[in-house]
Order: sequence, then structure tokens, then C-alpha cells
Amino acid sequence: MLKRTALFEAHLALGGRMIDFAGWEMPVQFSGPTQEHLAVREAAGLFDVSHMGEIEVQGPGAIDLLQRVTTNDVAKLHDNQVQYSILTNQDGGILDDLLVYRINHEYYLLVVNAANTIKDFNWIKQQAGSFSAEVHDTSAGHILLALQGPRAEQILQGLTDHMLDRIPYYWSQRVSVDGCESRISRTGYTGEDGFEIFCSPSDARHLWNRLLVVGHPHGLVPCGLAARNTLRLEASLRLWGNDMDETTTPIEAGLGWAVKLAKRDFIGRDVIERQKREGPGRKLAGFVVEDRAPARDGYPIVVDGLEVGTVSSGSPAPFLKKNIGMAYLASRYAAAGTSIQIMVRGRPVPARIAEMPFYKRGKRFD
Repeated sequence: MLKRTALFEAHLALGGRMIDFAGWEMPVQFSGPTQEHLAVREAAGLFDVSHMGEIEVQGPGAIDLLQRVTTNDVAKLHDNQVQYSILTNQDGGILDDLLVYRINHEYYLLVVNAANTIKDFNWIKQQAGSFSAEVHDTSAGHILLALQGPRAEQILQGLTDHMLDRIPYYWSQRVSVDGCESRISRTGYTGEDGFEIFCSPSDARHLWNRLLVVGHPHGLVPCGLAARNTLRLEASLRLWGNDMDETTTPIEAGLGWAVKLAKRDFIGRDVIERQKREGPGRKLAGFVVEDRAPARDGYPIVVDGLEVGTVSSGSPAPFLKKNIGMAYLASRYAAAGTSIQIMVRGRPVPARIAEMPFYKRGKRFD
């Protein structure tokens, strides 16, 4: 049986079309993927992302455990700061990507992908044996909303006395939102400014409805997973299971910036360090299709009649009005400007390798 968030009935009431996503019954769209995508780029959108997993790591050895299992440097975090990081296996493969919230020096909250919550929890728990730290899966106690878009701060400010402009990018704060105790962070998965809001399941329906009411005059709309996917692709944000998995390394995925080799040893370090030194044989590259046919996930990529890769994520980009995607290619084919062909239903369609991100606030490619 599919799991449901505390907002399931609210989604049905708004006409949300529900699908199975990682074992959860989640809304894929409300008014439509394109309309929702453009609302986030131009005004604001509200997402239920409560399917994401939460893992708490506590105790005097919490920081040492996290330094061991993640690639980024947790020691650089201050209280209430957030960090993007990666869980890797002994071969340097990506078990998951995640956000690490430092609440205090002995208390960390990890936000992980829905499909990987149990696997991640077991993996971290397994590594915790030699550290003075407790690991708990607290996913059931959290509801997570994502308020994204250029008007997100203005909308949320109408429901809290806390000065939101004082929360920098990738920091969080414990605040009251319309009388509900919450933790908000200036983070997101859309390429826009915005906030992710943690609250208790008992407050979920109230906050969801209040945000929609307060945000409606500002153009806020409820959004589903389809828009979330095209928004993250325009911003070149990787999706675990598509653009990275246990067979790919952070270096191959273009996430070397989230690997800090200067810190102490971490799982998979030797493989990653060698690959960073020697250069990977393949890389995740972005491409733009020079045709009206979109490249979809799994389509083969061909150069001079030779198959050299497969599309990992591909879709029309509603805001950019182009067909874009990402794919793993042999490094010699991954340079910007390289011409490739994508086999779309047996037809070779021209494309070119492009710099990523495709979309960045205030900047876009030609």
C-alpha cells in the first residue's frame, strides 16, 4: 500500500492528480506542469515534499560520524547552517545526496531522498558502531513544504514576525509561522529563491492552506512533482536514480565541489581522490536539442554512428523554451559545443553539449 503525507486530502480537494512516487502517493500536477513551472519562475509555487526522509544524528560523536560517511566538511558548519553533501560507498559510488542541517554541535538533521531513506538510515547506523552517536529515522514526525519563487519571501513574511531577509542562503532558523512552531531554511530544488518549511503533521493542513490563501494575490499556486522535475532540470540539479547512483562518483557527476579532500578520511575517499587527480573517463554533461523533438530519459546518444552515452534526464524546458537534458558521456565528448545526435524513436536528432546550469537566476544561456 502506498504511503500518504498528511496533506493527501488537501491535494485531492485541489484536484491534484496523484501518482506512485518512491512508494508515496504524491501529486504530479494540479493546474498543469507548464503553468506550475512558470509560476515558480515568475511568482511562486508551493510543493508538498514530505515524502523526503529525515534522519537525526545526535551525541558527542555525531560530527565524527558524519565526517566519516559524507564527502563535504561538516566541521565547517555553524549552528543553523545547512550543507549539501553526498553519501558514498567504498567504491566512491553515490549512495545518495542529502542536506545536512547543524542544529548544534551534537545534533544534526539529515534530509535524504524518499527512495533511499531506509537504505541511508541503515547505512549510517551501520557505520555508527565506533562513534558516540545515536541515529534515528524521524521522517514520520516531519512535514516538509517547499515555497519557491521570486515572491516566496514576500509571501512567507506575511505569516511570521521573523525578518526573513536575515536568513542567508543555506541557513535555517526556528520560527513561528502563523502560530505553528517551524524550522525554515533558505533552500530548494528549483533554481529559485525560496524556503523549505518543516512543521509537525498536525500543523500541515493549516500551514498549507494559509500559505495558499496569503500567497494567492501574489500568484502562488500549488505545484506537483512534474514541475519540480522540469524546474530542477533547467537549474541542472541532479536527480538521484537518474543523474547519479551507486555506479557513479561525485567527480563523474560534476559534484566535486561537494567533496572536501582536505578533511579526514571518509568512505570512498581513495577512489574519489584518484579520479580527481587523473580525471574521470566519463562525465555528466548538459545538452540542448537542436530540434523540436524532446530527448527523454534513456534515449541513446550517438557520435559518428557510435553510441557514446544515454540520456539520464531529458525534457522540454518550459521557461527556456528549449529541449534540454543531461547525459553521461566519455570525457572527450563532454566539452561544451560538441555536436552529438540523440536517437529519438529511431531518428537521429542533432544536439550540442552546453554549459550548465542551463538556468540561473538573472542569467540564461543563448
